[in-house]
Amino acid sequence: MTDTEDFLLKKNRNIEENSELSEKSKRRLQKSKSANTVKAYSADWRDFTDWCEYHQQTALPAEPETIVNYVNDLADNARANTVARRVTAISENHIAAGYDREQNPAHAGIVRAAIAAIRREKGTFQHGKSPILLETISLLSSCLEGDDLATLRDRALLFLGFAGAFRRSELVNVQLENLTFTPQGLVVFIPRAKGDQLGRGSTIAIPYAPDPKICAVRAVESWIEAAQLRGGPLFRPLKRNQELRDCQLSDKSVALIVKKYVKKAGLNEANFAGHSLRRGFATSAAQHDVDALSIMRQTRHKSEKMVHRYIEQGNMFKENPLNRMFKK
Repeated sequence: MTDTEDFLLKKNRNIEENSELSEKSKRRLQKSKSANTVKAYSADWRDFTDWCEYHQQTALPAEPETIVNYVNDLADNARANTVARRVTAISENHIAAGYDREQNPAHAGIVRAAIAAIRREKGTFQHGKSPILLETISLLSSCLEGDDLATLRDRALLFLGFAGAFRRSELVNVQLENLTFTPQGLVVFIPRAKGDQLGRGSTIAIPYAPDPKICAVRAVESWIEAAQLRGGPLFRPLKRNQELRDCQLSDKSVALIVKKYVKKAGLNEANFAGHSLRRGFATSAAQHDVDALSIMRQTRHKSEKMVHRYIEQGNMFKENPLNRMFKK
């Protein structure tokens, strides 16, 4: 059995071969996890099965000792969080194969102990990309003064991405139909996001900025007017002759656009990525004494854990004890 055949999260035979289920039920059950989650777990499972094949071990069902030996080899070159995610993928695939919690080798005490030891040894701190702060947005605005379609689109994308604390996937998925302009600014409806697997949707408000040079609402208005958009994706790729394509921009393009303009502004583009916009909003908000609940309302975080991490980073210098010492 190949790793493709025994990766059951993608096409679960226990569901497909269940004669008691209707076709409609089968289709819905196969969508219980998002496509991105399944894709990530598929890569993790493939790495585990490759290791098992090399060491002549069985991947499904796996023995707890097999998983422990695998994660200890993996930990030599991977972060603790990556190791933990691989074990989650192994666990989820065993669940899809019909193994309950008692039978699931990834839930064995020896596996939990191995993960705890790796976390203690390696730590769980993640080095993220540099944030694009409010001050960085002002710096970038001087590189976005053109009136050609590409510049107008990129200005709208960068300013809206920061102001709305968008993830890359959310930003490129914004449709004209999701936008409502009001006298106070712009309201954006997000039908589905990473933390909204049930598709309840969320709405965020983006007010007009006092400084027109960094105003996301005005930038989006200018882009829509210049591109003569009437519906569909807000952000689209351009042909070489500057004509708009009918499809939406890819999420990878967000990172490329970020890097393009931070380089123009004299910053090291290697330190920035698409997530720098979202991270930058949260960090800037913390620096301006915005409370955690208000930040979470804009970023749509479900947990305060990550938001408090941004707050700690934003206040690293502001609340530094050396500042009081220097004043005295």
